[in-house]
Amino acid sequence: MMRLDEAPAVVTAGLGLFNDSLGAQAAEVTPVAWRPPLPGTEDALAAVATDPRTVVANAEAVRRLTTSRPRLVGIERAGDALGLERGEFLHAGPPIAWADASGPVRGALLGAIVYENMADSVEAAEALAPMVSLAPTHSRHAVGPMAGVVSPSMPVFVMHDDVFGSTAYCTLNEGLGKVLRFGAYSNEVIERLQWMERVLAPVLAATLRRHGPVDLPSILAQALQMGDEGHNRNRAGTSLFIREIVADLIGVELPTADLAAALRFINGNDHFMLNLAMGMGKAAADCARDLPGSTMVVAMARNGTEFGIQTAGTGDAWFTGPAEVPEGLYFSGFTAEDANPDLGDSTIMETVGLGGFAMAAAPAIVQFVGGDVSAAIENTQRMYEITLAEHPLYQIPALGFRGTPAGIDVTLVVRTDTVPVVNTGIAGREPGVGQVGAGIVDPPRQAFVDAATALAGRAQAVADMTLPAATLTSEKSELLPSS
Repeated sequence: MMRLDEAPAVVTAGLGLFNDSLGAQAAEVTPVAWRPPLPGTEDALAAVATDPRTVVANAEAVRRLTTSRPRLVGIERAGDALGLERGEFLHAGPPIAWADASGPVRGALLGAIVYENMADSVEAAEALAPMVSLAPTHSRHAVGPMAGVVSPSMPVFVMHDDVFGSTAYCTLNEGLGKVLRFGAYSNEVIERLQWMERVLAPVLAATLRRHGPVDLPSILAQALQMGDEGHNRNRAGTSLFIREIVADLIGVELPTADLAAALRFINGNDHFMLNLAMGMGKAAADCARDLPGSTMVVAMARNGTEFGIQTAGTGDAWFTGPAEVPEGLYFSGFTAEDANPDLGDSTIMETVGLGGFAMAAAPAIVQFVGGDVSAAIENTQRMYEITLAEHPLYQIPALGFRGTPAGIDVTLVVRTDTVPVVNTGIAGREPGVGQVGAGIVDPPRQAFVDAATALAGRAQAVADMTLPAATLTSEKSELLPSS
């Protein structure tokens, strides 16, 4: 109870007008950053909040995510590593059928069919495409950027985490522009893929046998100190990777011309580290899967039609909403009218606390995705509101070496109406066009609302199973007819 001769203690929430008005009257005010939860989510949030498993499960999920240390251990043929047979293809994002696939996904699939020698032209591939087998990359412990298409003959990086035992896979990065992952399928695209299979992959596989496993988290941690964020800026990470392997690469007993070509290709592709980082992120996030009661996101992915998420507490279930067109910068000759809605598995980087979540470490990223330096820093700072931890390894110099925000909590997204920030490449809407720009995109809120609802349902089911015997007896007695 406040005495009349004491100064009032005032806490404000919501409109800044209240805070400003009281401050103008010399009142001591404590503003609270509070926003109402998304409409209709109150019951789900309450159910999850009272789930006795959640605190412990989230602590374990975060521990696994932030202490996993996936290493690059080899390169294998996708058919062997992922169990893909001829005619089976993987794509980025949640499940989708050919009939619903976007232009870039269709273009990438057509190119992959030609690459696999199942058709001798794109026109012939179009007749086969509706009949091939399609599945999400995440269903095979893999990830792929943009369209994310993986076919049996493609080489894939193999990442393994010795701490928790997870293994993940990712294709090799083709570079920018006219590439398969952006839906391009011209002869130069197919020829590049064939060269990567025939020359690049054997060189790197032999290099890794000489070198041994590569510590990818350490490379990413150092790259953040050098201006990368691990998603759309990978110049430092690629350079550090080359530095790590070059002594062993030049010692490989393969034609000198092949070694030189491989090194020249990696050196000329600032995004080469992206696919390595994605595989690392997938292996780390998978360590936290299948923890009942956990509200932490373990996958975010897009297929060009839908954006989907998976959580540690809901198994392999996908929760989806419409994918949005990114806002950003476009290459000369292209506009937003040419852009496809967001796609790709590369949001695994934001899932583990990199990419858009680490933009404060990479101010130069705004030259690629748009905005300004202050916005890059603000994006990172907002993500602390919806995450469970700060990553101890990935630190941001501009924020006093604070760890990046890591471990997206579905309930925090819903409570604060703050969605994860994602920076991304932009693919052309039409098959065959390729990349048209880069920017930032908001995930659909519905995916997080549906995930929270599913978690609430599981929490209620557990509560119903663990009601005290006396309570159950009382409830049943009320249903019995009186004597």
